[in-house]
Amino acid sequence: MAALLKTLVAFTLVLLPVSISGDTCLAPKVTSQSYSTPEAVVSFDTVIIVEFSLTCKNNLKNINLYADVAGRTLPATKTSEPNKYQISLTDEPKKLPSGAYEIRFFDEEGFALLRKAQRSGESTGNLKPLFTINLNHPGIWSGPLIQSEFVAAMTAIIVWWMAYTQRGKLLA
Repeated sequence: MAALLKTLVAFTLVLLPVSISGDTCLAPKVTSQSYSTPEAVVSFDTVIIVEFSLTCKNNLKNINLYADVAGRTLPATKTSEPNKYQISLTDEPKKLPSGAYEIRFFDEEGFALLRKAQRSGESTGNLKPLFTINLNHPGIWSGPLIQSEFVAAMTAIIVWWMAYTQRGKLLA
């Protein structure tokens, strides 16, 4: 009986690390699409949306992912399609200026380490993400300096003034 117990304990100790690491995505392959607000004429905020699909070597599906974008942590939302995720970020244009953004993604274990480092005030740059997606936000276009409505109104006023002065000369 003691030999059976020792064998069972040894077997458990050998399989325990394998079963714990079973929830980690191995060799992640990511394909992504991104969108960022191109103009500020019709919107007040800058919006960044990243949609991506994740394929793991060990066929892990529907894992919980978290994104770190410029010091902000966001959960990645699962879409209706398997292994497809999306994150979205909205803020004022001054707080999301144009430039390159590195979006780091973490699984549950990596996210716990990230939150621990943030709470203790340590640098999070040395944490290894599951994968990263690079996003280039070109910035927003605020529109022309002079609005087309203003140009049209001024043109109408000038045409009216010219017609009115010509009418006055003809009647005089």
